[in-house]
Amino acid sequence: MGERDVRTRIRALQKAVWWAQDYVYAAVCQVQGMLSRVQPGSFHQGHRSPVLIIPGVYENWQFMMPLIRAIHDEGHPVHVVTVLQRNKLDVPVAARMVAQHLEEAGLRDAVIVAHSKGGLIGKYAMLNLDPEHRISRMVTVCTPFSGSRYAKYMLLPTLRIFSPTNALTLELAREEAINSRITSIYGPFDPHIPEGSILPGATNIELPTAGHFRILGDSETARIIVDQLNPGQP
Repeated sequence: MGERDVRTRIRALQKAVWWAQDYVYAAVCQVQGMLSRVQPGSFHQGHRSPVLIIPGVYENWQFMMPLIRAIHDEGHPVHVVTVLQRNKLDVPVAARMVAQHLEEAGLRDAVIVAHSKGGLIGKYAMLNLDPEHRISRMVTVCTPFSGSRYAKYMLLPTLRIFSPTNALTLELAREEAINSRITSIYGPFDPHIPEGSILPGATNIELPTAGHFRILGDSETARIIVDQLNPGQP
């Protein structure tokens, strides 16, 4: 076996380990979310700019609890859109719910922090549903801005929408006017998004933590997000 073959096998093994760790993390978070008794209103206090959380598909808001706590601890009021439940709605429908929450809660200069599909919802809202400019910018984690080639193999419509050839995916990808207001965070390997999460014109930040889910619980992810929420502030 040549040196190249050895390196290839090591990389494949490393990806398999990352994949397994990712799903263990997701399973634990799903269980913790179901058992959680934390009320969303308990994070509404804060003196800094408000933050609106949008989770990924099949995730409730509690799935992003590590980031919610870290952001709130830094003085930001944190809001969640509970009517999204497990985020299985079409992107435009979910985006309208996000816009409605922003208006009803009276939020201005708000920053969206989103995971995966949540970033597509956030971008749709920024482009089409924010006439009063309530959203200042968005920070995303592992969002499939260019889609995922795996989506075409999925049976469920809620997952097939992530196809690179999906009309909405293509529409959002073409619209680059607001990309400068977006920070996209991702790791070196995402088992769900082989295309990656680089967004042209955005602030793209690669972290060392691999995975689609586990990166949400990494302390460096929280630190980077807080830095992006408060640029130039101690």
